[in-house]
Amino acid sequence: MCGVTGFWVKNRGRGAFEPTVRRMTEAICHRGPDDDGYWMEPDVGIALGNRRLAIIDLSPEGHQPMVSESGRYVITFNGEVYNFGELRRELDNTAWRGHSDTEVMLRAIEAWGLEAAVKRFIGMFAFALWDREEHVLHLVRDRLGVKPLYYGWSGNLFLFGSELKALCAHPDFKAEINREALALLMQHGTIPGPYSIYDGIYKLPPGTILTLRSRVTDKPSPVPFWSARDVAECGVANQLVGSDAEAVEHLDILLRDAVRLRLVADVSIGAFLSGGVDSSTVVALMQAQSERPVKTFSIGFHEHGYNEAQHAKAVASHLGTDHTELYVTPKEAMAVIPKLPHLYDEPFADPSQIPTFLISELARRHVTVSLSGDGGDELFAGYNRYFWGQAAWRRIGWMPRTLRRSVAQGLIAVSPMAWERGFRLIGPTLSDKHQQRNAGDKIHKIAEILRADSLEAAYQELVSHWKVPSTLVLGSPKPPTLLTDWARYADLPTHLHRAMYFDLMRYLPDDILAKVDRASMGVSLEAREPLLDHRVVEFAWRVPLSMKIRNGQSKWVLRQVLYKYVPSELVERPKVGFDVPIGAWLRGPLREWAEELLDMKRLLDEGFFEASAIREKWLEHLSGKRNWQYPLWDVLMFQMWLEQRKQSKEILVDQA
Repeated sequence: MCGVTGFWVKNRGRGAFEPTVRRMTEAICHRGPDDDGYWMEPDVGIALGNRRLAIIDLSPEGHQPMVSESGRYVITFNGEVYNFGELRRELDNTAWRGHSDTEVMLRAIEAWGLEAAVKRFIGMFAFALWDREEHVLHLVRDRLGVKPLYYGWSGNLFLFGSELKALCAHPDFKAEINREALALLMQHGTIPGPYSIYDGIYKLPPGTILTLRSRVTDKPSPVPFWSARDVAECGVANQLVGSDAEAVEHLDILLRDAVRLRLVADVSIGAFLSGGVDSSTVVALMQAQSERPVKTFSIGFHEHGYNEAQHAKAVASHLGTDHTELYVTPKEAMAVIPKLPHLYDEPFADPSQIPTFLISELARRHVTVSLSGDGGDELFAGYNRYFWGQAAWRRIGWMPRTLRRSVAQGLIAVSPMAWERGFRLIGPTLSDKHQQRNAGDKIHKIAEILRADSLEAAYQELVSHWKVPSTLVLGSPKPPTLLTDWARYADLPTHLHRAMYFDLMRYLPDDILAKVDRASMGVSLEAREPLLDHRVVEFAWRVPLSMKIRNGQSKWVLRQVLYKYVPSELVERPKVGFDVPIGAWLRGPLREWAEELLDMKRLLDEGFFEASAIREKWLEHLSGKRNWQYPLWDVLMFQMWLEQRKQSKEILVDQA
C-alpha cells in the first residue's frame, strides 16, 4: 500500500525536477511511512514519486518506483494485487529480484500487455506506468474504485496523485475552486467523480485506463477495461437458475476465497467489526481460515441509538476473536473535526468520517492491515432507502399529484422533534421491528417521496441534501452526473436494480470508499474490502432480487452464508449505520464553532453561497423546527476546508 504522484512537463532540468517531485511525495507521506522513492527522466519531462507502506516483501526489493526487468517500464503503484502468487507461477520462472506483487505486475504487463494483464489482476490498485520506449504514460484505477487517483492539467503541466495535496505541492499548480463541483458537494455530501474541487483536475473513473501520449496537446478520455454497467446488465439478463442452497454455497465459496487472498501479508492483519451482517461475515470467514484468533476492533458511543459495540462484542465472543473495543466520548469524537480538512483533502461531508477515523486509529495501534465489510449494502440491497422508496411509492403512487403534495405538506408541518416525541410516547407499545431511530427525519423523507413525480425522482430526493444546489452556490450551473443523466443509467428492469446500480457507481466510490481510504491511510493503515472482489460483484448481479430481499429482510443470501458461522440472533436487529449525533452536537457543543463558520458577513464576503438560505436553515436547526444536520454539515465542511486553505496560503507567503 502506498501513495503515488508525479508530473509530466517540458524539460526544466534535473535541478528543478528532484525537489519538486520530493515535495509532492512528502505531501502524502502518511500513505507510506516506510520508504520513499523518486524516478525522473528530465529529458522527456517525466517524474514519478512513491511513498511506501510495506505490506508484502518488506525488503528493499519492494522499493518503488520500480523499473521492469527489460528496463522499458517504470511503475509507481498504490494497492495490492492479491493473486500475484498465482500470476507469478504462470510467468517466466527466471530469477526474480524479490517477492512483491509490484514486480509480478511489471512482468505480467511485459508478457501480456497492459490491458490484458490488468484484467487478470484481482485486487485494489491505482498506478502510473511510464513506457520509456514509446514515451507514453498510463494511469490505471481498479474496477470498483477502492484506491483513489486524481489527474489533470495546469497549463502545460500534467499532474497526478493519490491525493490532491500532492498536486497542490507542485509550485506551478493553479488551485482554482470549481463551483460546479461545490454545487455537487452541497447535493451529495461528496464530490462525485469525475469532478474534483479544483478546476481541471479529475478523479480517474473506476475500472479505466487513461493513456497520455503528449503532456499538453493530448487530452484523452479514460477507457474502461471493466464495466460495471455491462456487469449489471449481463447479470440481470442471466440470473441464477439453481436452488437457494446452491446460491448460498456458491457465494460462500467465493467469499472464502476473497477473504483468503486478502489474508496474504508480511505484516499483522485484523478486521473492523460492527456486529452487522457485512463485517460479521468477513470476520467469520477470516476466523474459519485462521489458526489463531483474528484481531477485531470496534468503536462504541455512550449515546443511545448510536452504539453497536455490544453487538460486535457478542459476535467476537462467539467466533473467538481477539477483540478490542474503545468507547469514545463526544469530546474525543469532536476532537477529530479539526483534522478533517487535511485528512480528506477536498471537502467531504459524511459525518461517519469521524468514527471511521477513530476505528482506523484504534486498529493501527495493533495491526498494519484491517479488513472491512464495505460493499454488502450496495450488492445485496441492504440500504433502508431501497425499502422506503418502493414501499412508499406502492402505497401512494396512485394518488393524484395534488393530493400527494397536500399530504406531504401536512407531514412537514409537524417538526421532526415533535414526531420524535410522539414516537417516544408510543415506543413501549411497538415491536422491535417497528422501533425507529430518527423517526421524525424519516417521516419528512416520506414527505419528499410524496412530492416527487416518479420513483426515480423520489430516489433523487432521498439521496440529496440541498435539493437545488445551483441556487445555493453562486455562479454554479450544476454539471450532469449519473443521477441526473438518465442516458448513463444501465438498462435494468426495476427501480431497485437502478438504485443499486447508482449506489455501486456513485455512492460507493465517492463516499464509502473515499471515506475509508482517507481515514485508514491517514494513520498508515491498509484497509481491504473482500466483498468488493470483482468476482463477488459479478456473482451478486446474477443473484435474483428474491434472494436479496425476502420476507421484508435485506441481504437474504448473504445472511444465509453468515448463519453457517454465527447464530442469527446475534445479528438480527434494525440497521443502525456507522454514525454520530451531529444534529445534537450542532445545537450543543459545536454551536459556537458552527456559528463562526456560518456567520452572515463571512458568507457574504467569501462569495460562494447564497448566505440567507444557509442562515435560514441554521436558525431552523437551532430552534428544533427541522433537523438540517446533513445540509449544514456540507456547508461546514467546505467552510472549514476553505479556512485551512487560506491559512496554508498565508504560511507559504510568510515563508517566501
